[in-house]
Amino acid sequence: MRQLGTRRASLSASLKLGDRRGCGRTPQEEEVHIPFAQESLVKQWSSMQNMTDRKQEESKAPLQRNKFLLNVNVGGKLFQIAYSVVARYPITRLGKLALYTDPTKKLQLCDDYSVQKNEYFFDRDPSIFHYIFHFYRSGVLWIMDEMCPSNFVEEIEYWGIHLKYSQRCCRILFEEKQDELSEYLKIQKELEAELEPLDSAKQFEGKFLGRFREMIWNLIENPYSSVAAKIIAVMSSIFVLISIVGMTLSTVEEMKHKTGKVWMEQLEMICAIFFTSEYLMRLISSSSFKNFLRAAFNAVDLVAILPFYIQILFENLDEGDALYHEELHQMENVGKLGKVLKLIKLMRIFRILKLARHSTGLRAFGFTMRQCYQQVCCLFLFIAMGVFTFSALMHSVEHDVPGTNFTSIPYAWWWAAVSLSTVGYGDTVPDTVLGRMVAFGCISFGIILNGMPISILYNKFSDYYAKLKAHEAEISHSLKLSRRLRLKERVLRKLSECCRDDPRCRH
Repeated sequence: MRQLGTRRASLSASLKLGDRRGCGRTPQEEEVHIPFAQESLVKQWSSMQNMTDRKQEESKAPLQRNKFLLNVNVGGKLFQIAYSVVARYPITRLGKLALYTDPTKKLQLCDDYSVQKNEYFFDRDPSIFHYIFHFYRSGVLWIMDEMCPSNFVEEIEYWGIHLKYSQRCCRILFEEKQDELSEYLKIQKELEAELEPLDSAKQFEGKFLGRFREMIWNLIENPYSSVAAKIIAVMSSIFVLISIVGMTLSTVEEMKHKTGKVWMEQLEMICAIFFTSEYLMRLISSSSFKNFLRAAFNAVDLVAILPFYIQILFENLDEGDALYHEELHQMENVGKLGKVLKLIKLMRIFRILKLARHSTGLRAFGFTMRQCYQQVCCLFLFIAMGVFTFSALMHSVEHDVPGTNFTSIPYAWWWAAVSLSTVGYGDTVPDTVLGRMVAFGCISFGIILNGMPISILYNKFSDYYAKLKAHEAEISHSLKLSRRLRLKERVLRKLSECCRDDPRCRH
């Protein structure tokens, strides 16, 4: 293998049929044209060096063709391979090049051909072709750790070489690295989609009330767009907290009298009005009604306001029944209706999920749960196995003890669940030595079980949280720069208008 000097394009034989890429260049442009787009392979020009190279070229004898060697020029580097060696792999690109006798088919396999030097030129990466060249000589494809997996796979697919020709150890490590890279790119794409809103400002162009809907969308969905949008986002979080505090205080005995009850109802009505107006503004500013209903955050908003209106509907139905019916069984129905109302009021607790819209930590936690759902499901499976196993063992060794609480396996489930979680309330304890040994095994299994997924979940959560914060900071910084540019443009426009109107500036 030797380094080729300055490579000149041939006049006619190097052109492919139907290829017009080099037809529009002048002879001067053809002289300096670089076929392979890697600037690192081009040496800096020096006049003295050019004169020296020309003298050396003139002193050299004309090249002698070797019918047994295949001359391959990859990105400006010349490689010589025996025809017999390349022909052992007829499926590969170079193998076809060595076996084909039709010149047209050969030109279809390469990017260019020089008749004078009998060279086939390929506009590919020469650094990776070193491993392809070694594969033809040794029959083994070597893979280095510093290579980009996607680039290497693209190159070997171009040359028609399969990954099975590499060593098994190298292939396993390479496939693991390739899987890690694809998983990283997938998570990175999902993280960017997590921060991007459902719609964008460009989707309102040419639609009904597009400017008005875009303005509402920026106020509701883009808190970085203006000061008013930030105020609305802060107010939304404050109203969620006020609603949760009001629901909590309504269960206090001192707040159940008439005055406190009226205050709580008024507070609930104000919060419901704010949440309803926020939901309607999001619905109006949405570009697609179907995508709006599919969004998880919009479903949370709907669940946050539905209990208030359902409660009003049930209370009106309750008053209508009381006017027309006074029998005892109707009073029992009213009691059942009250239980339904309590359940509906309890649904207001889901309003706290609205904080995830403006909280990076909660969004990172939800994203971590979605990405680690397999580990979480395995954890619940192991917990269920442990509960069933140790509850059955505890029942088998404790059911004969007088006054025991382990009268059946279902009664022992609570003890097993508490012991596996290492909480240990102490309300149910074993009395025999075998029972205490089973309890020790259950607690030990719980410690091991709880320690397994914690590190995985925490590492992924911290990684996702840092990426989300960095992405938010980048968006905020770009918006601040755009605001500064717009402010400068406005100031310059005002100054130009003032100077145009002032007669002193004209003179």
